[in-house]
Amino acid sequence: MGNGMSDQTGLLSNLPCFKSVHIAILGLDSAGKTTVLYRLQFNEFVNTVPTKGFNSEKVKVTLGDSRTVSFHFWDVGGQEKLRPLWKSYTRCTDGIVFVVDSVDAERMEEAKTELHKIARSSETQGVPVLIVANKQDLRHALSVEEIKKMLALGELASITPWHLQPTCAIIGDGLKEGLEKLYDMILKRKKMLKQLKKK
Repeated sequence: MGNGMSDQTGLLSNLPCFKSVHIAILGLDSAGKTTVLYRLQFNEFVNTVPTKGFNSEKVKVTLGDSRTVSFHFWDVGGQEKLRPLWKSYTRCTDGIVFVVDSVDAERMEEAKTELHKIARSSETQGVPVLIVANKQDLRHALSVEEIKKMLALGELASITPWHLQPTCAIIGDGLKEGLEKLYDMILKRKKMLKQLKKK
């Protein structure tokens, strides 16, 4: 009898999931957060202006194995004076997309500080983080290995699952693959939290 149940759960996990997943898109100003958002929504490049507050969009994305997932994105401005507001958007979030500008080596230390601050915050401990290494198409872009080192991703708390994805938001390269990883990390975390509740 137990076998029949596991077959059923396998079947259910193959069905498209329409439940909305809440994602905060954060990062320093000019990293390309809004470009990421609108590339996902419209599948085309949208010329953007600096975000003064936030943009909120619900986007249905078809991931690799034809799962359709509804993401509710909150893209929050990255200027220094707006960063204290990030907390309000990450409070009940399922996942975080942290966008970095792969060409801006000078501000990588600042990006690292902000990323680690989020990962260590009590409200977001354990929340999966997708680090989007944007602008990989540009000539002076840092490699993924260099970004990993500069952001000290190895030092993120062991309870924070993360994935570093090279992307070019303007043409959309790497975004779907990154979202897929993020969604899998979110599902894994939800499963784990469910099991902990049972105990």
